[in-house]
Amino acid sequence: MTEERLRVVLAEDSVVLRDGMAELLAVRGCEVVAAVATAEEVVAAVAAHRPQVAVVDVRMPPTHTDEGIRAALRIREGHPGVGVLVFSQHLEASWAARLLAGGAAGVGYLLKERVARTSEFVDSLRRVAAGGTALDPEVVGHLMRARRRGAVDALTPREREVLALMAEGRSNRAVAERLSVSERAVEKHVAAVFAKFGLLASPADNRRVLAVLAYLSETG
Repeated sequence: MTEERLRVVLAEDSVVLRDGMAELLAVRGCEVVAAVATAEEVVAAVAAHRPQVAVVDVRMPPTHTDEGIRAALRIREGHPGVGVLVFSQHLEASWAARLLAGGAAGVGYLLKERVARTSEFVDSLRRVAAGGTALDPEVVGHLMRARRRGAVDALTPREREVLALMAEGRSNRAVAERLSVSERAVEKHVAAVFAKFGLLASPADNRRVLAVLAYLSETG
């Protein structure tokens, strides 16, 4: 069965990177319905094309400070059915927390230099478009450090590892493979994390991930 083409709006101010990404995504079965250079253009493109996911850089014209991440927040608020993947060289932890504050469904934040393969990037796009999450481990680490200390400090080192991998969007099986432990052991660690955070476990892995990320995004 042929995989459905993913409709993408791409925002990148570098014309070379923008064109290159559009070509790579097309080869990987995505349809780039709009490729734009500014924050205002990406908001308008999402409204016009209603893609499944928008890819946005953090720093965009005219000031190259936070226009892109602000645009991502506007897309989240105005078009909640559209996934948003922030793809940037810059980690803005406070903005990442704000992006996740309304719930982590359909949100990603990846660092450009840490994406090793196009296939991984496209997998992240599809996960975000389907309502899942795709967070770089460094983003997860910053969110955890920004969180109220009590609950995070109560986690064991292994529970922190499990939580970080869950937050990346990985299933229990994938976490088990990464840590070279049994899936049953991962289930026990997940249950312990939820118990310490006071969160009710759900049989759906994605719901568990979203709950943990929503908890982590509440700073202060």
